[in-house]
Amino acid sequence: MIGKVLGERYEIIEKIGGGGMALVYKARCRLLNRFVAIKVLRPEFTSDEDFVKKFKRESQAAASLSHPNIVSIYDVGLENDIHYIVMEYIKGQTLKELIKQKGSLNIEFATNIAIQIASALENAHSNHIVHRDIKSHNIMLKEDRTVKVTDFGIARAVSSSTITNTGNIIGSVHYFSPEQARGGYTDEKSDIYSLGVVIYELITGRLPFEGDTPISVALKHVQEEPIKPTRINDRIPKSLEDIILKCMSKDVSKRYCSAGEIIGDLKQSLIMPNGDFVKENVLVDDNTIKIVSIKEYENNNNPEPEDNKKSNISVTNDTDLDKVSISKKGSKKILYWTITSGLVLAILFVTSYFLFRDLLNVDAKLVPNLMGMQEEEAELALRKLGLPMDVAERVHNKDIPEGEIIRQDPKPNQLNKVTNPVTVFVSKGPRKIPVPPIVGKNYDEVDIILESAGLAEGDVRQEYSQYPSGIVIEQKIAPGISVDEGTRVDYIISGGPEKIFMDSFVGKKIEDVETQLILLDLIRGNINEVNSDEHSKGTVIEQSVPAGTEISKKSVIDFVVSKGPKEQATEKVYYLSINLPKNLDRMKVTVFKIENEKSILIYESTHSSADSPLKIEVNGKGNVLFEVYINNSFHESTPYKF
Repeated sequence: MIGKVLGERYEIIEKIGGGGMALVYKARCRLLNRFVAIKVLRPEFTSDEDFVKKFKRESQAAASLSHPNIVSIYDVGLENDIHYIVMEYIKGQTLKELIKQKGSLNIEFATNIAIQIASALENAHSNHIVHRDIKSHNIMLKEDRTVKVTDFGIARAVSSSTITNTGNIIGSVHYFSPEQARGGYTDEKSDIYSLGVVIYELITGRLPFEGDTPISVALKHVQEEPIKPTRINDRIPKSLEDIILKCMSKDVSKRYCSAGEIIGDLKQSLIMPNGDFVKENVLVDDNTIKIVSIKEYENNNNPEPEDNKKSNISVTNDTDLDKVSISKKGSKKILYWTITSGLVLAILFVTSYFLFRDLLNVDAKLVPNLMGMQEEEAELALRKLGLPMDVAERVHNKDIPEGEIIRQDPKPNQLNKVTNPVTVFVSKGPRKIPVPPIVGKNYDEVDIILESAGLAEGDVRQEYSQYPSGIVIEQKIAPGISVDEGTRVDYIISGGPEKIFMDSFVGKKIEDVETQLILLDLIRGNINEVNSDEHSKGTVIEQSVPAGTEISKKSVIDFVVSKGPKEQATEKVYYLSINLPKNLDRMKVTVFKIENEKSILIYESTHSSADSPLKIEVNGKGNVLFEVYINNSFHESTPYKF
């Protein structure tokens, strides 16, 4: 991709990043003469037409966002099956890189970063755009400490399409909300949960949930509560911990209702660090009504006549008296049988109790703490108490040695009948995992590759090399070697070629210059020979990199070399006539000569419209094309045959 021009406008300069979904390049916009970042989709995504349509639609929607904490999207394009997005170029680092360097951040600094992220989310949510992949990898920090959130709309396109991307994780399960982990409906509150995870990581230097596999991490988001930040870092104020835990509530209704509410509480936490102002959401149902009893309903709808309020029986004749008498006799019979049945049941209960008392009265013991014991040691401890042991499962665990008890049921110091076995889970130790190859990978991809394999990043060093900055050039454990799960893999990344300051070669013989370039580890590029009355033949007139400029070793340097004075008798003088725009008072005129498929700058100066037509002396051999630019925009081209 280096050197390719997309959309006849964006010239790719270098690769600056990449991940599971796309590669990111630094490019120069020829039209506006500025640097941009171009995200190019990997080929496995471009083959999915449904995804491409969603991707384009969501990216265009995200392009409508305008906020100081959101990376601007300038353009979305397609060229020869290359789908790309043109974005604002940010000079800085991701929050993930900052956390790896510094660990936990200062509370005030972390809070300020969180406020800026929440401000970006507030703007996006008000425009009905949900990010769905908020994580420290997607948050850039500029050199002036301004936060820029990237990939708005792109994550939505990914999550709304079924994509199989072998070997890559789209997004990061460490930042997923419980509803994302379950594959359920996601909305603005999913972003709020992920923001809580990012703030947790900022102030503790670690993620709230870790696991052997992405599935185990996702289950923890659904089932487990995170360790409170103050247990990891006791300097964290109570109010900030309350904000994080409210953001990360499993129950969506208990989270903050909007990013704006989070901003308010974060600002308050800077004023009252240990204040108790973070409140739980109170759910109020305006449709709550009182449900009356059946008796009340009947009394309200069938009121008694006034004459019957003093008596429950209305007697009007002899027949009614007979009915009342029969009713009283029936009530006495019911009462008799009720009492008799109750006595019989009581006698049966007492008899059963004495018959089975010995069977019910089983001895119970306090269960000891078996955690950390070897299996044989635990079984012996239980046998001394008369308790049986049952091994429910043997599982791999990277932190607990083989044969040790991981979990027990019942828990320590609980009573357990001697007839019931104590269930235990035994560690099989860490599983063996082959180390994946990471040499040649970009620094941003390594943590994803290692985490997916069940390994962890170790120490990262940087060395100068011929490879682009950020590329892994060496790993300390060779690919394919089996190691314990969770092993930390150290590696070295390229810092790019070593920097030197450019010398001045003007006036020196080109043969001597070539020798000096070898000593400086620089590469001689194109040599353009021109006539010169001031410089003798074979001496350098110009160099493509000015003296004093800091450059990398292995850089290519072009030269303009004198071929001596012009032979007046044999060479004819030609002039290029340029009609300047009449509507511009001042303008920069630039002329390039394209000869033998090489483009050379031959003229650049400032003029006014009064200088039109502008005549410039030109020369060349054979068919030559001259391109004219006004204020860096293409103006006209003129072919010449010399």
